[in-house]
Amino acid sequence: MNTARQLLKQKNFMFKLGLIICVAWILAAILAPVLVPYHPITHQDMAGRFQPPSTQHWFGTDSLGRDVFSRVLYGSRISITAGVITVLISFAVGILFGGISGYVGGVVDDIMMRFSEMVQSFPPLILAMVIAAALGPNISNSIFAMAIIWWPNYARLTRSIVISVKENDYVTASRILGASHLRILYREILPNSVGSMAVMATLDLGNAILMFSGLSFLGLGVQPPMAEWGAMVSDGVLTFNYWWISTFPGLAIFSVAIGANFIGDGLRDYLDPRMRGRA
Repeated sequence: MNTARQLLKQKNFMFKLGLIICVAWILAAILAPVLVPYHPITHQDMAGRFQPPSTQHWFGTDSLGRDVFSRVLYGSRISITAGVITVLISFAVGILFGGISGYVGGVVDDIMMRFSEMVQSFPPLILAMVIAAALGPNISNSIFAMAIIWWPNYARLTRSIVISVKENDYVTASRILGASHLRILYREILPNSVGSMAVMATLDLGNAILMFSGLSFLGLGVQPPMAEWGAMVSDGVLTFNYWWISTFPGLAIFSVAIGANFIGDGLRDYLDPRMRGRA
């Protein structure tokens, strides 16, 4: 709680702006069934196709007469959830993999790091597309594909922190007192890496949402008629003259990505004593 209060007391306007943006989208995703004026899928009005933004349809309507505003709000539930799950899976796998690699060292470290480098050697989006296409286009497979390409980043960061921490005096004291290797790793060493990992996770959240939207844009994520930001942008490309169909979901992706990056920058500045207190 004290850390949260100190973060909020920072004289960092961008951090607070990012927090407001992300909290607003999370609330919109949770309250979408209450906030939307029309059902995002079943409400179709063929006579009201391609209506521009108006008081009746704030973001206009699409090719099937569906309300774009309702679909953007409902799309946040899928896009944001997919991004959060991807980051959490990558975080968990990476911290476990990197922690073991850095703590054990030697040949085990070399083998584990070469494996992570092999995964990182592929272009991220291309590898995610290949995995998602091979497994079949749906939400869970897209999340799995993104987690596969993201965990090495967390693993390598965790490994570097573990290597720098494991020779500290308090770790040596725990070892002398008879603590097991598992206890030393998870009670003494890994907690010291949480701060840096949290910064990376926050920065990656916007990138994960952007990549998931990209996979849906290519037809490898959410399938019609579900409402999701990337799929909605793809629909707008087919009817480019009606700018509102792709503009508003595109702005939604942009706002969440930039908000998450503002929060990540604020966390990084807070955790760095040299930057703390600066605007």
